[in-house]
Amino acid sequence: MVFRASFLLLAFVFSFLAPAVRAQVEAALLSADQSVQPGRAFTVALRLTHDEHWHSYWINPGTGYPTSLKWKLPPGWKASDLQWPTPKVVRDTHGTITGNGYEGVVYLPVTLTPPATLKPGETVTLTADAKWLMCAEVCVPGKASLSLTLPIRAEAPAPDPDHGAALAATVASLPREIPGLTVRATRSGNTITLRLVGSAAVTLPKPKSPWFFSSDAAIQFDEPQTVRAAGEPGELLGIDLPLSPHVDAPPTRLVGVLRTENSWAADGTALPGILIDTPIEGSAPAAEPAAFGVTRATPENAVAVKSLAGTLVLALIGGLILNLMPCVFPVLGIKILGFVNQAGADRRKVTLHGLAFTGGVLLSFWMLAGVLAVLRAGGEKLGWGFQLQSPGFVFVLAVVLLVFALSLSGVFEFGLRATGFGAGLQSKHGVSGSFFTGVLATVVATPCSAPFLAPALGAAFAVSVTESFVVFTAIAIGLSLPYLLLSIFPQAVKLLPRPGAWMETFKQVMAFPLYATVAFLLWVLAAQLKDRDTSLLAVLLGLTVIALGVWFYGRYTAPGTKPARARLGVIGGLVLIGLGVGFGWPRKPSPTAVEWKPWSTEAVAEAVADGKPVYVDFTARWCFTCQTNKKVVFSSAEVLKTFREKEVVALRGDWTNDDPLITAELARWNRSAVPFNLVYLPGKPDPIVLPELLSPGIVLDALDQAP
Repeated sequence: MVFRASFLLLAFVFSFLAPAVRAQVEAALLSADQSVQPGRAFTVALRLTHDEHWHSYWINPGTGYPTSLKWKLPPGWKASDLQWPTPKVVRDTHGTITGNGYEGVVYLPVTLTPPATLKPGETVTLTADAKWLMCAEVCVPGKASLSLTLPIRAEAPAPDPDHGAALAATVASLPREIPGLTVRATRSGNTITLRLVGSAAVTLPKPKSPWFFSSDAAIQFDEPQTVRAAGEPGELLGIDLPLSPHVDAPPTRLVGVLRTENSWAADGTALPGILIDTPIEGSAPAAEPAAFGVTRATPENAVAVKSLAGTLVLALIGGLILNLMPCVFPVLGIKILGFVNQAGADRRKVTLHGLAFTGGVLLSFWMLAGVLAVLRAGGEKLGWGFQLQSPGFVFVLAVVLLVFALSLSGVFEFGLRATGFGAGLQSKHGVSGSFFTGVLATVVATPCSAPFLAPALGAAFAVSVTESFVVFTAIAIGLSLPYLLLSIFPQAVKLLPRPGAWMETFKQVMAFPLYATVAFLLWVLAAQLKDRDTSLLAVLLGLTVIALGVWFYGRYTAPGTKPARARLGVIGGLVLIGLGVGFGWPRKPSPTAVEWKPWSTEAVAEAVADGKPVYVDFTARWCFTCQTNKKVVFSSAEVLKTFREKEVVALRGDWTNDDPLITAELARWNRSAVPFNLVYLPGKPDPIVLPELLSPGIVLDALDQAP
């Protein structure tokens, strides 16, 4: 929670900078048919291809939120809802159940019905926006704008040769009811027992590892489900399902999919799931049966706040901590003495000044909460994680937090002018002056205290609008509470500790949670980058240059510095920070970039047998020369063009961790270190051994020797 919340405020500020994310789940829009016939319904599907260890979610995800598809169809077209294949229990790499969803390749079918007025001989382009949540150790929202162009023909279409069979198989295996099968559900305490009872005409295979997926949150998705012994003649299965402790009232119907690892079909065809929709005996009848297929989970409610009370405590403490910052604390007692002087020691008037000051602080935070409410009403997604939708955005966030942390560590002073402006507020008079002092004090405290305000604000972004206003109110009360208490008991000013070196120590210690958050962001970023070897190194070096720029600024703009020296510090610092951002910005891989495959002797032999040139790069992350070679050679457009035209097979042997096969291969060439690069050419028995330091010309010369 600390890591997550500590950068949410900055995430909101910089969210407009976010480009598209590199998806660990690739989406495509496919058709079962080669063409469209006017008025004839046909099947298309959203295909999701998951990277290893990654998954997306079913209609009731358990955690997260389900995949969605929003169509932009021509006039007269109709689209059905997504049809959901039987899900599976998805787990993280530690084996912990994380929800209900899909891995590998999955097709989510949709039935499209075109108007009968379509004109044969033309083409139609169908577009849709897909959104999904992809998770492994971390979760990243994914989205894609997809299109599908098909010809319009008068005759019935033929199946698509590439995807038609897969889509037809998916549709045939969708969960369905089995005629003649009796389904019953009974509730006893916190357990619902599901029973399947067959007749003489119904013969089903014995289910293997059955598991029930509830289409709503009635059943606890991550608790064990117990298979019972047959309780009556003809009973095929009995399974105990644990009720979720989070439902407001016991469910009246059991709706979902019952999965088996083999098949429910007696003839052996693929049918991993059967539809379940039955009343729960002993429950009051529902007004309507629950409609299977209705999405009940959304990104807005995917993040659950377990304890609003705990969040309010965090918000209150966060507001109090703001008062300990060096630019706020020294004026705390002075402000109260100002209240006393203005009120002529009249206790009632002093208290009135404190209340007015508190009102100003509250108004400031309510205004911020109102801005967020307006953005939410306009469709902005402000829940945790949904701002982190791009490597570029995560990088900007890391830069901002690094700068904040360096400021807290004393590399440069941030907010001196704001402090001076805040001191000037002491000249305000009257109750109205105290009110506007509260407004302005909130603003001027921000530069040196925003890092500490972020955790509570992060929690506010994850709850409803009403709860968000409550959280912001708690923050404001925390910030203004010392002023309010001291205005009621002004003699307590004597009890305040004296400002001193302890405050600077406190400020510097608070830098380390921000450094830890930067490390967390880099961990997230590493999972998003396509070419992790070179891109992540560029990010780290870019952050180093940015830190140098911040140091340069602080070194040459210290208090008392001559104007010319200060200008040098500002200009030099901005130039270095700009260079660091430009160098470290995580870029999308070019569509013409080299696609590396893992090295193996079998991969080399297969490519050589196919008559293709082979480029082998033995490398390691800890090898600086290796990273330099890759940056120099494969940033060359001429090299990329040659690799593409000659269909060069690029193989990479990563020696970052000890690999006996790579060690043996290096020894075969009398080498014991990397970089080591080889070029295999068609028709030549021996490869060309390249030097350690490479250039585009060296690589091109080697490839030009190909016959």
